[in-house]
Amino acid sequence: MKKSIATICMALLILVLSTGIALARNGKLENFSGNNGGGGGAGVASLPYEELSAVEKDALTYMVEEEKVARDVYNFLYETWGIPVFANIANAEQRHMDAIISLLDKYGLDNPVTNLDAGLFVNQELQTLYTNLIVAGQVDEEEALLVGATIEDVDIFDLIHELTVVDNEDITRVFENLLKGSENHLRAFCSLLAMYGYDPYEASDFLTQTEIDEILAAPQTNGRKGSRNPGVAASQDRLPQGNRMLDADGDGVCDFLQQ
Repeated sequence: MKKSIATICMALLILVLSTGIALARNGKLENFSGNNGGGGGAGVASLPYEELSAVEKDALTYMVEEEKVARDVYNFLYETWGIPVFANIANAEQRHMDAIISLLDKYGLDNPVTNLDAGLFVNQELQTLYTNLIVAGQVDEEEALLVGATIEDVDIFDLIHELTVVDNEDITRVFENLLKGSENHLRAFCSLLAMYGYDPYEASDFLTQTEIDEILAAPQTNGRKGSRNPGVAASQDRLPQGNRMLDADGDGVCDFLQQ
């Protein structure tokens, strides 16, 4: 049902080794915030209660832990590198978890992440994944951003799969919104890699390069209706004049900071 954890770990190993010796880049990304929304659970309580299949139960319990992997890794990387994008996307991952937990509660299912400390998981494959992501993300800032892109690649891949096997309206609604949020996050990490001249994130064993390119070319969405985020970012989040690498619409505001 899911890609082998060994495949994920091998992809991370290649990711680390391909960069070579870490260069001194301290402080380069300190002022970039990368705020992204994406709760995903809006309106779920009003949707009908439907009988759950075994596959749907498995999907909910697995995905809430996978979202915890993302949250915990991003919190760790923020503490390590102080790059605001990690703190902001970690907050979004918490909202993703909350959306799934609302479904676990609705259907009376046990929540596998209840009372689990950061970095601890019931699913041992996800435990191994977390450990390998943390090791990779400590190499340097570039590797940390590549780890972020890898997490979103895996998350999108799994959500696409889960959407082919679930049919309850409320689960479908939440997973579709989480998918939009994860696509936003992938754009954020890839945009930062480009902004600072790092190697681009490339497809490995999950999404194809064509799928990644299509996601990167699409506009940010708000996670609910698929519309472009219309808001205005704070002045500290505005791009320097003439820097349009992350400003496709030319309004002087980093596109994925708009909310």
